[in-house]
Amino acid sequence: MEILLISEYILIIALLFMMLVALRVSAKKSILSTLIGTSAVTLTMGVLLILIGEVFSIGFCRDIALAIIFLGVVGTIGYAIVARRT
Repeated sequence: MEILLISEYILIIALLFMMLVALRVSAKKSILSTLIGTSAVTLTMGVLLILIGEVFSIGFCRDIALAIIFLGVVGTIGYAIVARRT
């Protein structure tokens, strides 16, 4: 195996661990921790999809990942603006 492929697999495992931690953070009762956890999950899922698309040569993963990342960031900023007003 090439060293790049091994490092990509290690990164996939690390991203899955980060997603589990972010899900645990988002399960707390605070609104702020839920917002942070959900944002971390969307960013992790986007990076994971891009990486899986590169490893297994799946072309449409990049488009889906960019949409998830964009909508996750826009949704987080929008919710933060609405929550700040109340």
